[in-house]
Amino acid sequence: MPPLHVGERCQVFNPVVAEFPTQLRELCRYKTLPLLLFSPAKVHITVHNMAEQRVEKNLHMEALESNHREQWVREQELLKKRLVLEDDFSWKILPSLSIDGESARENRLHYIGGVDLSFSKDDPSIACGAFVVVDLDTLSVVYEDFDVVRLTMPYIPGFLAFRECPVLLGLLMKMRRESHPFYPQLLMVDGNGILHPRGFGLACHLAVLSDLPCIGIGKNLHHIDGLTQMRVKKHFARNTQSDGDLMPLIGKSGRTWGAAFRSNEKSSKPIFISIGHRISLETAIAVVRMCCKYRVPEPIRQADIRSKEHMQKKLANGH
Repeated sequence: MPPLHVGERCQVFNPVVAEFPTQLRELCRYKTLPLLLFSPAKVHITVHNMAEQRVEKNLHMEALESNHREQWVREQELLKKRLVLEDDFSWKILPSLSIDGESARENRLHYIGGVDLSFSKDDPSIACGAFVVVDLDTLSVVYEDFDVVRLTMPYIPGFLAFRECPVLLGLLMKMRRESHPFYPQLLMVDGNGILHPRGFGLACHLAVLSDLPCIGIGKNLHHIDGLTQMRVKKHFARNTQSDGDLMPLIGKSGRTWGAAFRSNEKSSKPIFISIGHRISLETAIAVVRMCCKYRVPEPIRQADIRSKEHMQKKLANGH
């Protein structure tokens, strides 16, 4: 049988692996294979073996994910028992100008934390966790910290916390150990709270472990309990910013999962607010309103911007 030349048409192959000559051409370009390749029979065997290896790898990953899921569901259920869905703090959220006296000023909400993770475009396993603290009066950043890590935990939909929480919790605990004066009284998380298939998203997970009042801010809606993106879109299409910037997210069961909030006149997309821990939905919405200069509340927006900037600097310096 004559050898197969690079670029030869692929009728000689099984149609399922018809893309294989392209892969072989790439290998030849990097001089890992000779220009004249195997006979069609040998190539077919090679492709068959590669296909079997891919199947075995996929089965192995599915088994790992299944084991992870079972363990993670158990852990979520245990942590969920500690969840507090009402206001559980001593501070107040009244504007500073309306409060007189030193003790009153000390008692009001002053510092809000925001956390987010950014990922390398070249290697999605490399992530930069960012933790910022914002002064509520000025919405300026008074503290920031970062951690660039390589994530080994796979991303499995519905279990984001097990991938991202260790990085973010580490940043929070570091600040707490240092007894920093700007340690936040409240945390905002770029991720959902109870607006989650099992009612326990990243914001809940991080907040219960750190024991901080927390608000979950989602940019996309989980389709749970009859809630749909189309329903939200129709609501805001019927209402202008002045007469309807908020939509309670009430499922078919009658449960209120959170609220869709159109935070800025120039933004057509709402954000999705939900309870993280130790705060009511009503208070969470009030705080978010105070923090929005743009679509996303400033603590999370600044964490997002700064995590990307820090990641770029690290990678540019070869770290």
